[in-house]
Amino acid sequence: MKWMLVAYGAIVGLVVLSLVWGGRRQEAVDVVGSTSIEPFAEMLAQEFSRRHPECPVDVQGGGSTAGLQAAANGIADIGMCSRALKKEEAEVFTAVTIARDGLAIVVHPTNPIEDLTRDQIKSIFTGQVQNWKEVGGDDREVRLISREEGSGTREAFMKMVMGNARVSRRALTQESNGAVKELVKHDRCAIGYMSLGLVGGELKALRVGGAEAAADDVRAGKYPLVRPFVFVTKGPPSEKAKAFIDYVLSPGAQRLLETEGLVGAE
Repeated sequence: MKWMLVAYGAIVGLVVLSLVWGGRRQEAVDVVGSTSIEPFAEMLAQEFSRRHPECPVDVQGGGSTAGLQAAANGIADIGMCSRALKKEEAEVFTAVTIARDGLAIVVHPTNPIEDLTRDQIKSIFTGQVQNWKEVGGDDREVRLISREEGSGTREAFMKMVMGNARVSRRALTQESNGAVKELVKHDRCAIGYMSLGLVGGELKALRVGGAEAAADDVRAGKYPLVRPFVFVTKGPPSEKAKAFIDYVLSPGAQRLLETEGLVGAE
């Protein structure tokens, strides 16, 4: 299966994590994967572990593909994936959507652009548009910030915006939402995409086709770029994994996620 093909470095990283975890906390719930979900999962893990000290939760990033691979190989109890599962993946895993997230198109706060259509975003990321003045902005070069192969955020962006088109080779590739954020907030010419829940006040999230990049518009079905945040297990979850998943889906945990800018699972 295509999704099973991971880079050598990712495999080595998973093996190292497996060795570390195996010799450290056998009783912990190991959660691995999407860097978009990672900070939210860490927040919930801390609260869950506070309530259930007998069942700690360890959260690690690595990307959605790494999360799926870790769950498939038994390295992790739960894999985190920040996109909808493909048909062949859905046949392998037990999956549960824990929240919904807007995919924000972000620029520097001083960029005068406020709104782009999906076609304009596509033209920018293919390299067809190379100067901001072509879409109503300043006479400045466009600098593209994208995500790495295997990223759930990238795959969601490709599906919802790019279609069959490719991201320009001029794009600078980053391995996390945090890295994208750091580059865009220091570059007046940059544009990137990232989890809406992680944008904060340091970047400008553009409207897309007139719809605000905001939780209310995601909830109302107005904002067009929305993807699921998914937990996966290989077969039914173990008792300890199910306990954590049940907590994440509880009303209290869902409210916590919504205060962080996500939209609840239902």
